[in-house]
Amino acid sequence: MEKKGNFYFIADVHLGAPALSDNKEREMLFVQWLDQISHDAAALFLMGDIFDYWFEYKKVVPRGHTRVLGKIASLTDSGIPVHFFTGNHDIWVFDYLPAETGVILHKEPFRTELGGKKFFLAHGDGLDATDKGYILLKKIFTSKLLQWLYARLHPNFTVSLAHRWSKNSRLAKKVGGPAFMAEEEGIYQFAMSVLEQESVDYFVFGHRHRVANIPVGTKSRFILLGEWIKTFSYGVYDGISFELKYFKK
Repeated sequence: MEKKGNFYFIADVHLGAPALSDNKEREMLFVQWLDQISHDAAALFLMGDIFDYWFEYKKVVPRGHTRVLGKIASLTDSGIPVHFFTGNHDIWVFDYLPAETGVILHKEPFRTELGGKKFFLAHGDGLDATDKGYILLKKIFTSKLLQWLYARLHPNFTVSLAHRWSKNSRLAKKVGGPAFMAEEEGIYQFAMSVLEQESVDYFVFGHRHRVANIPVGTKSRFILLGEWIKTFSYGVYDGISFELKYFKK
């Protein structure tokens, strides 16, 4: 039975991003938001790229984010389900985060029913069939052999390598990519293709760093959650409608 309350959705917080100078401030705001929603949350969906970089060695986990991890554990301890979706930045979550914080881990798109409505949930990376380069890159990142080889390298080297990569990302340029053009977007076309096979009331994605709540098909909604860098946006579903909101500093 679903717990009564609101369902919350957030993506692309990018905690610890070396390209950003306000990581501590954003982390504190994120903790404030987590504390705020704890009073009426039926469930929380962390929709990918919560961390700018995350790799779990067998005996080592990334440094930092103590307040966030503690707050998430507090939510799950209180009985609030917290779903964690891996994104393209925190793709290497294995067993530590679920075991220590109690999150429910999703590495693939997740279909669920909330308040009697059907939801299709995913970070959004790799769903654009035309983005051949990234699809290949994701296969490399998810290769068990390559993950094993990467884990043989010292964390000081791998973390520095990841941070250099991130400094060349769109975060460093303080941009979210091209404007969202709906029907021209691969992720929107993906949602249309899903509707040819099954009924879905709400598609909810992150990844694009854009905010959108628009129709898709004849009866469905297409949601982009934005990001927690400039807009500080998130989604709320109260069992009747889905609304995009903005956290006030």
